[in-house]
Amino acid sequence: MKVSDYIANFLERKGVTCVFELSGGMIAHLLDSFGSLKKIQVVSMHHEQGAAFAAEAYGRMTGVPGVALATSGPGATNLLTGVGSCHFDSSPAVFITGQVNRHEQKGDRPIRQLGFQETDIVNMVGPITKAAWKIQTPEEIPAMFEKAFNVASGGRPGPVLLDVPMDVQRADIPEAPPSPLASPSVPAPAESFWQRLGEQMRRAQRPLILVGGGIRSGRAAELLRNFADRCGVPVVHSLMGVDVLPYAHPLRVGMIGSYGNRWANWAVGTSDFLLVLGSRLDVRQTGSEIESFKGGRVIFHVDCDSGEVNNRISGCESAVCQISDFLRVAIKKLPSFQLAEPMGWGAQITAKRQEWPDVRESTGVTGLNPNEFMHALSQASGQACAYVADVGQHQMWAAQSLELTGSQRFLTSGGMGSMGFALPAAIGAAFACPQKPVVVIAGDGAFQCNIQELQTVKRNHLPLKLVIINNHSLGMVRQFQESYFDSRFQSTVWGYSAPDFVKVAEAYGIPARRISVAGEVAEALRWLWSDPLAPMLLEVDIATTANVYPKMAFGRPVTEMEPFCKPREMEGT
Repeated sequence: MKVSDYIANFLERKGVTCVFELSGGMIAHLLDSFGSLKKIQVVSMHHEQGAAFAAEAYGRMTGVPGVALATSGPGATNLLTGVGSCHFDSSPAVFITGQVNRHEQKGDRPIRQLGFQETDIVNMVGPITKAAWKIQTPEEIPAMFEKAFNVASGGRPGPVLLDVPMDVQRADIPEAPPSPLASPSVPAPAESFWQRLGEQMRRAQRPLILVGGGIRSGRAAELLRNFADRCGVPVVHSLMGVDVLPYAHPLRVGMIGSYGNRWANWAVGTSDFLLVLGSRLDVRQTGSEIESFKGGRVIFHVDCDSGEVNNRISGCESAVCQISDFLRVAIKKLPSFQLAEPMGWGAQITAKRQEWPDVRESTGVTGLNPNEFMHALSQASGQACAYVADVGQHQMWAAQSLELTGSQRFLTSGGMGSMGFALPAAIGAAFACPQKPVVVIAGDGAFQCNIQELQTVKRNHLPLKLVIINNHSLGMVRQFQESYFDSRFQSTVWGYSAPDFVKVAEAYGIPARRISVAGEVAEALRWLWSDPLAPMLLEVDIATTANVYPKMAFGRPVTEMEPFCKPREMEGT
């Protein structure tokens, strides 16, 4: 069997239903095999970064590694941002790059390049992948591809890259696939850990569970919901854990961190016990004052990555294991914990939420209230299977205020924080969930980063509901400049512009309209969902001066948030 045919058949056996790519000479054999066999849909994007983000979202939605292909040279290097995004946000993905023929590779010669577009992508992606391999012989293909899928989805998921020379792609190998590899087992926490956990939970008067993206990447959302329901402890979440509990769940408190809900940050600062599940406790969750975050509270930290526990926040009781394994055992042991919510703790959190509602944080801003719009959008979007938020102020308004149902997903770029994520990622989510609408929430600046993928949406008639929050600026950095640079708005307002997105969408053949006042929201959302399976774009004009609040005051504890408190120092992250 031809190697490229083998690869196409292999991916089909692994449950991959589509691959994302931008055509190039060094992947011509692979594209021909996929197109000839017709077992997997080939989704042609308009930039390799878009292909990488689409593959990432596909992997997050399905648990099956997403696959993106790129040619050598610029094709391979254009994947880098998406590869890094998969790495930082623990998204399973396999990237396949074409490479020049083996006899055209420079090897150890003291030259920069021998073959046209020859580029050493393997060494470039090393720091942002779980593994990257250059295929040397056709015979390696079966074992290396099996290993790649095993590594990408095992342990803490992430990206793997395989660089396949063109002459290897056209070679012949036996058809018999290798035996599947067994994933290494991780021992469950010792009994002494469970005894200490149970003892501390029984003592706690103000306990909290803090969940992060590891719940979703560990495919443990249902287990977490079961555990939370049984133990009755309130749950806060990070940006990457927005969709772990539905909005209406009685134990869901809200998002914590730099732009977290004010009442949720208050709950963290007031708690006396934290059980951290699948969150790395990065600076955007804890703030820079890590001693204040630790305080006198007891913290138990569970993660599958040993490097993440007792890293920034030391002195935690830790367990290194798969979150799903931990939760299965924890559910069985709950009766021995004798858990019950302490009298009044949940009521205190509810009172703070009523005192500081999210829709009253944007005071003094004329025009549409972004948080109110997010509530309205989600109330109108019950048919959506997912929301995909880009990076910027709109991302935080969405995370603060969207009302997700039990089955809806929330995808965004966390660790990489890449503008341009949402549109291509939503394409990947749409292919992962055929015939189910996906809502895109993007800012005017972020949307322009991969605006070319509107053609991919139109060509495939994808049911994307595209919402552009247009503040006519790069708002997140503009807000930063307002705080620290005396409102000198270089490159965020001064020297920045955006097109008429309604006209752009119509040029691609996508229906579009614009709103600018609160009275237009309800009718515009009815229009947006008038045909659930049709791509449509809604541009939402808001004030350029709108800031995201609350915002953690840098250099202060998590409970001290702008605009009520001012930062003690300039943000370093």
